[in-house]
Amino acid sequence: MDEEFSSQERFGFKRPTYWLTRFMILRLLGIVYSVAFLVAINQIVPLIGANGLLPVGVFLKNVTNAYGSSTAGFFHLPSVFWISHSDVFLLTISWIGFLLSVVVVVGLANMPIMVILWFLYMSIVHAGQDWYGYGWEIQLLETGFLAIFLSPVVDWRPFPKQAPSFLIITLFRWLIFRIMLGSGLIKIRGDEVWRNGTALYYHFETQPLPGPLSRWFHFLPRFFLRAGVWFNYLAELAAPFFIFWPRITRHIAGVIIVLLQLVLIISGNLSFLNWLTIVPALACFDDRFWRRILPKALVRRAEKADSEAAHSRAIQIRSWIVVIVIAILSVQPVLNMLSPHQVMNTSFDPLELVNTYGAFGSVGGERMNVVFEGTWSDSTADSEDWKEYVYKGLPVSLKDRPPQVAPYQLRLDWQMWFASMSTYDEYPWTLNLVWKLLHNDPGIQSLFKTNPFQEKPPRFIRAVLYRYSFAKAGNARGEYWKRERLGLWLPPFSTNDSSLVEFLKTERWIQ
Repeated sequence: MDEEFSSQERFGFKRPTYWLTRFMILRLLGIVYSVAFLVAINQIVPLIGANGLLPVGVFLKNVTNAYGSSTAGFFHLPSVFWISHSDVFLLTISWIGFLLSVVVVVGLANMPIMVILWFLYMSIVHAGQDWYGYGWEIQLLETGFLAIFLSPVVDWRPFPKQAPSFLIITLFRWLIFRIMLGSGLIKIRGDEVWRNGTALYYHFETQPLPGPLSRWFHFLPRFFLRAGVWFNYLAELAAPFFIFWPRITRHIAGVIIVLLQLVLIISGNLSFLNWLTIVPALACFDDRFWRRILPKALVRRAEKADSEAAHSRAIQIRSWIVVIVIAILSVQPVLNMLSPHQVMNTSFDPLELVNTYGAFGSVGGERMNVVFEGTWSDSTADSEDWKEYVYKGLPVSLKDRPPQVAPYQLRLDWQMWFASMSTYDEYPWTLNLVWKLLHNDPGIQSLFKTNPFQEKPPRFIRAVLYRYSFAKAGNARGEYWKRERLGLWLPPFSTNDSSLVEFLKTERWIQ
């Protein structure tokens, strides 16, 4: 009994330990990686393949021309796809990443695996162009880089003999500090609706991809929606400053941050952003916290590992080197965060090791949506002959409840959400999309929920801009949405349209 008490006292009360913290961070990161690579498996070929909307081969040639050589291009955009970018190779890299992610999820994480995952995903991000221009892509790279040094060198066990480095745990706390504070500052600087507490009057309806519960959140009493804004500020502007405090305050800050992410998870479809943000937030908790909520068998394994832990001077030196590198690279992100002209989701080095973050610096007051339509008719006049292409996530049909998609990401849907607030000139790949719809391209069809032209390709394709809003629950028509047509976003095109063909040839998207 005395021996058991001594072990528990040493493990849980006298000094903070992070065996269970490391276990949880690496497992959740493995899940995020697996989702990210699964998205690539399903979408990378139609998006950036040889016949994709933005072919990576064309992109790499443009980068080579811009920097003078492929070697210089590699140093500006490191990627394995400089070696090969065939469709088979794109899928092979995605599958390798997915399978290694699963290995991490089941508990077999070490430095070589984490290095490979980090570099393979960086390769996809650097080749992904518009489709991978989101803040969570560089956030995953920064998180994945830190995870390399949290992992044991070669040990395959979930609880290796190598103790977690407290310095690396601290760097995870530094990451979540910058993520949360950057998001809070960009909000109060970016949009009046955040400053006056009304942002959530609009957010749930106008966010990129609403989820099954978004309408319920949207119609909550205004008091609760305003309270939600203040809770957001509590999590993003107050809690980060307690991350480096003693245990109880640090735990409370961590709980508040995680709770905000969970609310965001159930209220919308923000890809894997919120799951990924929870990863560094877990560094707020030590083993004393986890031992109260995790299975006892897992806690005993952590206690045993702690009692047998080996401490290496080489590991300490390596950790200090990482700290120094991160400190130097943090200068520009911190200056950006403090600047009145703060920009969000930006990297300052080719490897995306330390970045600046922020989300929803502004909130739209209305929801715009572009719907692609096709017809077999020889006439382009408005008629019932036009049939709609239904997205997998974005609203089209008025009676369809938004599906739960996240942490998976529908990259076409996300880009079309951005495009709906602009013109097609700013999203020229939409003309390539039209061309492929005119040919019933199977890869592009896979990005939509339905193809209304299974028998033969349509003669014309156009895009219509609508304003969507939530219909109140229990309405007579049983509709989830209301919409108002605003006009054409893209005029009708056919395969015989010389201007379309000429543009696509100029972009080297067709021969």
